Amino acid sequence: MGGRGPKQELAEKIAGEITLSDDPGATLRKWRTDFGVSQTDLADELEVSSSVISDYESGRRESPGIGVVGRLVEGLLAIDERHGGDRIRQYGRVLSAGFESDVVYDLREYATSKPLAQLYDEIGAAQVAAGDTDRVSGHTVIDSIGAITSLSSEEFFRLYGQSTNRALIFTGVTRGESPLVALRVVNPTPNAVVLHGIEEDELWDHAADLARIDGYSLAVTNEPLEELLDHLVTLE
Repeated sequence: MGGRGPKQELAEKIAGEITLSDDPGATLRKWRTDFGVSQTDLADELEVSSSVISDYESGRRESPGIGVVGRLVEGLLAIDERHGGDRIRQYGRVLSAGFESDVVYDLREYATSKPLAQLYDEIGAAQVAAGDTDRVSGHTVIDSIGAITSLSSEEFFRLYGQSTNRALIFTGVTRGESPLVALRVVNPTPNAVVLHGIEEDELWDHAADLARIDGYSLAVTNEPLEELLDHLVTLE
């Protein structure tokens, strides 16, 4: 990476996505909301009116040039740093594990193991099947389609980070069949699997049986993704 840190890598990634996007305004809005920053806060950071940010995002104002995009990105990162740098650190962990941030949203190790019930409580998850153990030492939040379609079995195993004693949280799930079947070809299995985006009654019929056979806890949650990622920060 030539000595560049996660902040610089992330800045280049965001700027590149906005600049190359067919709809730069929509891409800017995606990143701003990913960072949990309001239009007003970003405008205040850049010392412009909030209507300027709104106009860029809606396409009412001509697509921003590279210089403006750079300022917008710097503003987002500066706000994140003042708030503790959670998004920058999150990206750094994903980057160091060798993943793209649009496949792995967060990869984290805890200082001490946590009760699984505490993790479930933080993200509003309901357990569907109990596992062989009830504690975890970390979590990985994964885009389910991206992981299944783009990761090799070796890369899939790297989702475990430092330990399989963790929760794998698959986002964008419709029934849960694909990620659970994919897990069957990777050994060993994690302590827990959370399927995000569905209710228990939408779950694939054989999901709980598969979890019990392989010995991991299975849970579902419908909490909005950004809130889920924010709540997981408390588990470090």
